Amino acid sequence: MTGGLVVAALALLLWPDRRTARRLRPRAAVGISTRARRVRLAALPGPGTAMVAAGAVAALASTPLVAALAALTGFLGVRSWTSRRRARRAEDRLLSVAEGLGALGAELRSGRSVDAATETAVAACQDEDCGAALARALRAPGMEAPSGQEPELADALGRVSAGVLLSARTGCSLAAVTAAVEDDMRVRHRVGLELRTATAGPRASAMLLAGLPALGLAMGSGVGADPWRVLTATGTGQVLLVVGVALELAGLSWSERMVRRAVR
Repeated sequence: MTGGLVVAALALLLWPDRRTARRLRPRAAVGISTRARRVRLAALPGPGTAMVAAGAVAALASTPLVAALAALTGFLGVRSWTSRRRARRAEDRLLSVAEGLGALGAELRSGRSVDAATETAVAACQDEDCGAALARALRAPGMEAPSGQEPELADALGRVSAGVLLSARTGCSLAAVTAAVEDDMRVRHRVGLELRTATAGPRASAMLLAGLPALGLAMGSGVGADPWRVLTATGTGQVLLVVGVALELAGLSWSERMVRRAVR
């Protein structure tokens, strides 16, 4: 059982992140669209799959109680991970819209028409869906945003549509309006990065403290105390195991909530 846990921990540590996967990607796949990348990310195991997998592995290696706790921990861990990835993707999409607005303002200030500038802005967006949404906001202002769109992105595109309507009704410069929206989006993105940097220390401290019980189990097993058997084979140990896991999850949830409130 200990060997299986060590292998699972090593697999999690060695799992490639997005940058590593991009470096390992073949050159022929560099031009793949963002839509295909998003489909691939969506195909990764979700919280339900992680819960079933963790519970099945723990059931084969230990008791049903450990399997239930492993399933719960796997579900909550993967759900937290997917929510963070979703937030990062929303920030990337906002930055993509900001890039498109920057290209739009530059084209308009150079004297090009709105249609030509819109084509350039769509091409400047790194995300295809963001480019299509930006084109829709510029060419059909006031149209209701499609369902499933991130609130931050919908708010930004709503401001772009309002700027287009304001320019059409009052004759003010559309380039100035889009520049103001772009500046606001870039400032928000920069503030978000600064807040994440400032809260990186507390996040790391919380994760380090959460890993101390596992280190204690490993040290106990190293001196021959066999704490895992006590926690899984005795009634008092099972109660302590459930209480310990509950306190671990409560502590991580509390620290994550505090960090989220600070970032907001």
